[in-house]
Amino acid sequence: MSAVLDAEDVLALGPVAAVAAVRDALAAGFDPDDDVPRAIVPLSNGQGLLMPSEAGGWFGVKVATVAPGNTARGLPRINATYLLHDSGTLTLRALLDGVALTTLRTPAVSVAACLDRLRALADSSTGGLRLVVFGAGPQGEGHVRTIRAHAPVTDVTVVTRRGGLSPVWANRRLVAEDTAVAEAVRRADVVVAATSARAPVLSGHLVRDSAIVLAVGSHEPSARELDGVLMGRATVVVESRDVALREAGDVVLAVREGRLAPGSLVTMAELLGSGAAVRADRPMVVKTSGMAWEDLIVAVAAYRRRQQA
Repeated sequence: MSAVLDAEDVLALGPVAAVAAVRDALAAGFDPDDDVPRAIVPLSNGQGLLMPSEAGGWFGVKVATVAPGNTARGLPRINATYLLHDSGTLTLRALLDGVALTTLRTPAVSVAACLDRLRALADSSTGGLRLVVFGAGPQGEGHVRTIRAHAPVTDVTVVTRRGGLSPVWANRRLVAEDTAVAEAVRRADVVVAATSARAPVLSGHLVRDSAIVLAVGSHEPSARELDGVLMGRATVVVESRDVALREAGDVVLAVREGRLAPGSLVTMAELLGSGAAVRADRPMVVKTSGMAWEDLIVAVAAYRRRQQA
């Protein structure tokens, strides 16, 4: 009988185990470029995404929908379900809450890529890391939670387009037009961009040379959260060169502007598998678009935890 993992079951895996699962898979030689490309289906009120992947004796597929108009209706913008099968018999082993899985795995991938740099920054800081997060949604919160699970954090500023109360996971909330945002970015050790913006949310001139920037909001070639200035200054880490050059507007548009050379992109497999060097005197940008292998790796870890409980 197939197991059913609801949101609570999936999130019970926790950020530390999720990050470890991603890093272990890449360190063992898994190459994201071998993954099956996801299918993005235009729909009358948004998009449908089909994300299949096979690795390590498992096959899984996430069926997700993105409905931008749902926000105004008070409904979730993203809905998703994950189907996990064993590769040997192709029998369905588990049905997982796909939204919770996405919420967990996205920051896990970001932190898996930058963990060594993150810990080095924490070791050199006094009291903990300073974070600036663009976007107050689940991914903004998830990135803060995942970073906190791996390094001390002393201060979190969240930046949104409109005002409102500060979420419980932040020290303060600023409106994007507030002049204090620029100073917060200048001081930040880590900047997270987790928005639905289609144009840059910050100036690349403001980011410190030692800083980490995690960008997860855009997965379309015409939409970006980071400008070409930052992409040209930084070491840019991506899941896959092919995927980044096809889907990541932050990368695609910077290349088109002549700010970023495609050959300069560093993949996560190179970083965690072969130990590619990342210069400490340049910002480190981790730009992810979301790939099917990430869901599979974390889904298997969540399923195994549930089976052992």
